[in-house]
Amino acid sequence: MLGPPPFILPWIGPEIMPLLDPKDPFFAKPWVRWATAGAPLAWGAMELALGNPGWALMFLAAGAYAAWALILSGK
Repeated sequence: MLGPPPFILPWIGPEIMPLLDPKDPFFAKPWVRWATAGAPLAWGAMELALGNPGWALMFLAAGAYAAWALILSGK
């Protein structure tokens, strides 16, 4: 047996921390959750309007993930 992969620390366990944790006290205020989701969405729309589809895709995907994790998932 080789043991656990090196990225799993034995004192933490195999749990994976979420990228955006809606239970974190930082996201307790609704305006913070909306701003965290809205800022990358707005930036992605601006990048798309300026003709940069690659950057637009990255920011829109980040904003969509933030909106799902912080607003739509209901956690």
